[in-house]
Amino acid sequence: MSSLRNASLRLLQLSVFVLFIATVFSTEEYSSTQSHSLPASAPHTSTDHYNTPPPSTAPAVPPTLPTIKSPPHPPSTPPAKPPSYPPLTPRNFVAVQGVVYCKSCKYVGVDTLTGAAPLSGAVVKLQCNNTKYHLEEQATTDKNGFFFFMPKKVTTSGSHKCKVFLVSSPLSICKVPTNLNNGAAGATLKATKPPVTTGDKKLPYKLFTVGPFAFEPLKKLPCN
Repeated sequence: MSSLRNASLRLLQLSVFVLFIATVFSTEEYSSTQSHSLPASAPHTSTDHYNTPPPSTAPAVPPTLPTIKSPPHPPSTPPAKPPSYPPLTPRNFVAVQGVVYCKSCKYVGVDTLTGAAPLSGAVVKLQCNNTKYHLEEQATTDKNGFFFFMPKKVTTSGSHKCKVFLVSSPLSICKVPTNLNNGAAGATLKATKPPVTTGDKKLPYKLFTVGPFAFEPLKKLPCN
């Protein structure tokens, strides 16, 4: 009877020991499986930027380079040069010459001196409308129909403002002034070329020439 009880007790102890061993092995296998299947935990990152510690070193600032100025460029246009003027020439007094003719009655109304004759005693006028002086002089032709002016107040600087006009004729049969070479309207002065000189010395005046001028007969007069 006691031997049966001892055998049952040993069988119970063996069952408990087997169950303990099975439990231990089951626990270790489960732990190993869990450690391989679970993902590694991600590192904890805080979203609180107020609690984020400042960086250990300040960010690098690019060095400030000095401003390089470009060299000044030369001007695109050369500097203006002072104008050059021709040398001043001394002013001379003005002398004016010319000839007056009487036209042939065959060529009345025609600008020609064919058959014309020098007219003695004809009157011509020199008129200068200068800014400072207003001059008007008259001259009478000689036997060759030649006239000459030498005004005292007119110099070469104002000669372009002077004109010569026909005034009157001594002949009743040849008294109509014509506009040959602007004798009736007024002829401008033209410098005589070559200039008039006496030996090696220049004259104290400059000679200008106008004309030749002409009067003509009336058309109603018969031509003899």
